[in-house]
Amino acid sequence: MKFLYSSKSHFNLANLITFSNIAAGLIATYFISESHFLWAALFAWMGGAFDIFDGKVARKYNLSSEFGIQLDSFADFLSFVLVPVFFIFQAIYTNSFSGFWLFLAGIASIYYVISGLRRLIQFNINADAGEVEKYFTGVPTPLGAILLWVAYLINYTSLLSATSVVILMIIFAWSLNSKIKVPHP
Repeated sequence: MKFLYSSKSHFNLANLITFSNIAAGLIATYFISESHFLWAALFAWMGGAFDIFDGKVARKYNLSSEFGIQLDSFADFLSFVLVPVFFIFQAIYTNSFSGFWLFLAGIASIYYVISGLRRLIQFNINADAGEVEKYFTGVPTPLGAILLWVAYLINYTSLLSATSVVILMIIFAWSLNSKIKVPHP
């Protein structure tokens, strides 16, 4: 079982937790496609919990590696970009819009996905295994996902229109690659 504590192993403890994040994201996607939004949200948030633990485990046991950085970004893309955007598209946009307005909501969703992917790629280019910066430049994708989830919840309570969610999605997408400084926890 030495492989669990080797930074050279693709299946070390930190990476196994990241794989669990990916599994939770895939399961959330399935539930979104079946319109089981409560289950989808549960698995999406489980993915977020796995994301917190994989980094802590990697730092505690010195398991950071280039493979782990790339794997974590893939998991982040799935859990913090694709899942919340797909969730909002299915739960809000398809029920509120049609025709041209649904097309515009789709463009906003694509913009968010591309912004999230660009942010994660740029993060990987600048990342060094095992090093943690004091500040993120631009809103990190997990925080962007939380903002999207909050927008969904406010919309669910009828305090925020679907059109407002589209506008917020565009603002959040922009913020991912902005010069905003966000303290690293």
